[in-house]
Amino acid sequence: MEVRRVVVTGLGAITPLGASVELYWSGLVAGRSGIRTLSRFEHANQDVHIGGECLDFEPGRFMDVRQAKRMDRFTLFAFAAAKLAFQQTGLQDGQFDPTRAGVMLGSGIGGLREMEEQHLRLIEKGPDKVSAFTIPKLMANAAPGHVSMALNFQGASASFATACASAGSAMGEAFHAIRRNELDVVMTGGSEAALTPLGISAFAAMKALSKRRDDPPGASRPFDKDRDGFVLSEGAGLLVLEEYEHARRRGAPIFGEMIGFGASSDATDIVQPEPEGRGAARAMRLAIQSARLSPGDIDYINAHGTSTILGDIAETRAVKTVFGPAAHKVAISSTKSSIGHLLGASGGVEAIACVLALKHHTLPPTINLHHPDPECDLDYVPNTARDANVRVAMSNSFGFGGHNTCIVFRAM
Repeated sequence: MEVRRVVVTGLGAITPLGASVELYWSGLVAGRSGIRTLSRFEHANQDVHIGGECLDFEPGRFMDVRQAKRMDRFTLFAFAAAKLAFQQTGLQDGQFDPTRAGVMLGSGIGGLREMEEQHLRLIEKGPDKVSAFTIPKLMANAAPGHVSMALNFQGASASFATACASAGSAMGEAFHAIRRNELDVVMTGGSEAALTPLGISAFAAMKALSKRRDDPPGASRPFDKDRDGFVLSEGAGLLVLEEYEHARRRGAPIFGEMIGFGASSDATDIVQPEPEGRGAARAMRLAIQSARLSPGDIDYINAHGTSTILGDIAETRAVKTVFGPAAHKVAISSTKSSIGHLLGASGGVEAIACVLALKHHTLPPTINLHHPDPECDLDYVPNTARDANVRVAMSNSFGFGGHNTCIVFRAM
């Protein structure tokens, strides 16, 4: 039986580098950082004062005020990114069957801001003052629900929560749903807005976050020996996946092809990665096998690369396990160096970076890599973007709980 091909026909991003794919990509290539001192809430009593805020995001660009008030910030990001991605596709009524169009989105935490605000209201004002919209705003499936309504996508709609692998899990299911001939079009990716007082405090209590308050732009430094944790950020990255013939018949713009997906579990610890990266390596191998390729066919890896001591070493070991001696020849970069860690949304924005690397034949750099960790000794495209003939790119996403996902894209 002929395998249905899956192509990318739309991209939408809201990141600390800007509220569009264009601003996101140009910022990455220029080596800019979106990390700043926090400005949206009081943080003087916090140990951590920095983050990746989406300061230029204006919900009014994408929806009316009444609609926006009924969404948590993570849903606002997803809604906006979906609108941007859908506009790029050029899809019109009559060009697709709504019952074969779905929404698969990931979020590791969901509506944390709404939960905090309503809990405070409960304590200060009593149960009668808790908003009737609390649950519809904080539930993790609010984002795919609102997106499906806005686009009239009546096919399967679902939310995925696999921590920092959430967007990867969502994109993997979207890929399979199209290949299984269940759907023709899927809006997929991830959204997160955990940059709140509780979010910062909770991750800081785990000693997971960078405290480099005197140098916010230099705080996220994957694979550098001076790294001291990740930088918590917010935003969304969504892609429209479409069956190739469906897209070709309508003359759709095609940014690239998704050709492989792999997933695994470490099954070792609820937060720490398996030290040798064995689970991550399994996900990478499965993705390469799914794509019907060999490791030597991979030109570029967008690493999970969070800027944590254990995570960066484990991922480096995983790459060496999969690629062997050729690992030193593969270009790798962590775009988290520029935008921080968007948790459940990270796989979405990083998939977009892979697709654009294929399109523009440009590798985004790992910025702030000035003193490489001796245990991280691969080619991480340090500090400056690189022109390259990229044909096949891989995107890694690994999450708390030991969840690992890997996606492979090919240029068209």
